Amino acid sequence: MNDKLTIALTKGRILKETLPLLTRAGIEAVEDIHSSRKLVFETNRPEVQLVVLRGTDVPTYVRFGAADMGVVGKDILMEQGAEGLYEPLDLGIARCRLMTAARVGWRSDGARIRVATKFVNIARAYFAQQGVHADLIKLYGALELAPIMNLADQIVDIVDTGNTLRANGMEPLQEIATVSSRLVVNKAAMRSRYTAITQIIADLTAAVQEGGNAAP
Repeated sequence: MNDKLTIALTKGRILKETLPLLTRAGIEAVEDIHSSRKLVFETNRPEVQLVVLRGTDVPTYVRFGAADMGVVGKDILMEQGAEGLYEPLDLGIARCRLMTAARVGWRSDGARIRVATKFVNIARAYFAQQGVHADLIKLYGALELAPIMNLADQIVDIVDTGNTLRANGMEPLQEIATVSSRLVVNKAAMRSRYTAITQIIADLTAAVQEGGNAAP
């Protein structure tokens, strides 16, 4: 595996939007990724392989050199930090917003608030910048349940359509960041495999522009 250039992909919505982009860049898996239980896939380019991971693991695989490149949401990079990584390209896919939200009609009484989120580092920095005393509660899913069950006053989470919030009697409050998926590259790999990696970056840049997904 070590002689191949490895690109780590994020499961779920990001994967569905990444594969057509890779196809336009001339990189295609030789079998159907969506229907396979495999995690490592050969491509039509013998020197390139794909691995499919949880989004939170992609930066780790790239940072430590297990993958040369990766596709991951900006929210994960903001939460984990980008040490050891280059971020050469905004792929413009899987766009959404990282926001605070609360039950409809909720108002702060000026005291400390409790905030449930999986983005604790982002939330800590955001509320400190706002001058708000926030006690953070780390959860890994179903964040909308926290205000309903009086575990938290607010949540910090990714918002796409907002339908889940509305279905649970909640509303978005403040936008923290606009999120899209980014291409990341291991810094050491960029030096050792410069020609191959820069060619893929150029191919993906052209694919983004061709698809009308270029960031404004």
